[in-house]
Amino acid sequence: MTKVGLHQYPPMEQVIFGKPAGLALREEAERKGAQRVFLIASRTLNTTTDEIDKIRSALGERYAGTFDQVPQHTTRDSVVEAAGHAAQAKADLVVAIGGGSVVAAAKSVLMCLAHSITDASGLDGFELVSTPQGPRPGPFRNPKVRMIAIPSTLSGGEYNAGTLVTDTRRKLKQIFVHPLMMPISIILDPAITVHTPRTLWLGSGTRAMDHGIEAVCSPRGNPLVESVCLRGLRYLYDGLLAYADNADSLEARQMCQLGSWLSAFGLQCRVPMGASHAIGHVLGGTCDVPHYLCTAVMMPSVLKYNKPATGAAQKLLAEAWHEPEADASELFARFIARLGLPTRLADVGVTEDRFGLIGNNAMLSVFTPANPRPIKGPDDVVEILRLAA
Repeated sequence: MTKVGLHQYPPMEQVIFGKPAGLALREEAERKGAQRVFLIASRTLNTTTDEIDKIRSALGERYAGTFDQVPQHTTRDSVVEAAGHAAQAKADLVVAIGGGSVVAAAKSVLMCLAHSITDASGLDGFELVSTPQGPRPGPFRNPKVRMIAIPSTLSGGEYNAGTLVTDTRRKLKQIFVHPLMMPISIILDPAITVHTPRTLWLGSGTRAMDHGIEAVCSPRGNPLVESVCLRGLRYLYDGLLAYADNADSLEARQMCQLGSWLSAFGLQCRVPMGASHAIGHVLGGTCDVPHYLCTAVMMPSVLKYNKPATGAAQKLLAEAWHEPEADASELFARFIARLGLPTRLADVGVTEDRFGLIGNNAMLSVFTPANPRPIKGPDDVVEILRLAA
């Protein structure tokens, strides 16, 4: 039987690697004619290193301001505050410099600027919602200001047009999406990552692997996405182990960055993710688990649950990780242990008394209906959680 499918090319102009971040950003600002470049930066990078100063110096008169108050899990309040500073600076280009929370905030700032949103409740009604007909995005207008991303971690959120923002009123992460929330350019500079804490680097690398794994296992993937993601997953597998042996190696760091880029190709091209993403978002928004640890504790159990529906795909994963005869779930669990990351929900403070709430909240995710093995209700989510307990 022949396959039927669809591939969508993402609205991104380029990924730049092999250049210092400041030089690459200045060239991009010149190319786009930007005169008021506003930075949304990691507070650690801005206050304890000279990395942001080097970028400000490279921009010269084009530099318009910096915001460095984005918390973990990117709250609505921080997004609105950042947007206010960007508006006051008359920003015509926003640049995210840091990890996934900073990148998520910068994307959301574009939409706040487009709609003059000045308080957290102003984002109500713009979130992506799940409907019987499929995910329905909010009614965002095209943003007039675009963004560039300079990631310091590996989570890979910069490679897609969606963003996660936490509504602290309900302790719930929500997805906001618009095609032009995609960065116009991404700058990969391994030198800027040397300040990233070891556990964050390793954990965010496994989070990047999540994108590739769920794309390869998705029934809505295609040959191009599968091929690119499998190559990215090998880069990450090898690169993270090389980094674990020698964290000073810029070659290992760049290998990880390239792996994050390639592994994100499915999500970038709108291949829907599955249960690991759905549950991971709830673990972060509801249970305060760091986003970069969610894949480490959940993916082996998700692979085990999904194996009846994804056996052939899981063989490809094992092959990418150099053990074609191994069980992908067990292989990934051993890999996590080799990296020294937590392996169970109990290791990140999530106990069984919270499984019911997690199951209910996960059913609100647009990714849950896309899981390759059907999840019919909260009890199925709880089954996966018990495998990870």
